Amino acid sequence: QVQLVESGGGLVQAGESLRLSCTASRSIRDNAMAWYRQAPGEQRELVATISAGGTTDYKYYAKGRFTISRDNAENTVYLQMNSLKPEDTAVYYCNVGTMTGVYYYASKSWGQGTQVTVST
Repeated sequence: QVQLVESGGGLVQAGESLRLSCTASRSIRDNAMAWYRQAPGEQRELVATISAGGTTDYKYYAKGRFTISRDNAENTVYLQMNSLKPEDTAVYYCNVGTMTGVYYYASKSWGQGTQVTVST
């Protein structure tokens, strides 16, 4: 089972940026990857996906503000988050999965997550 380590979270003010990283313990070259987030009292939700070929997709609230990217040589996926809002406050998790068309299928491999807190 792949191990995932997320990093890069923190406390920022509204309008600022953060770049999250997620490094896997093995090659992710042939996998789709995704970022999820979970706010207190809420279910974990899909934020962004990137296919093995580099095609990206975003939840509506992330479009235009967040960018998912990958570095297969480093077994790492990133989430650049700009113009952060207080409602972006959550624990962010990455996942190694598969994609069929536009549908992402998550694996059971999750990291510990990284906390993002956006103040007003």
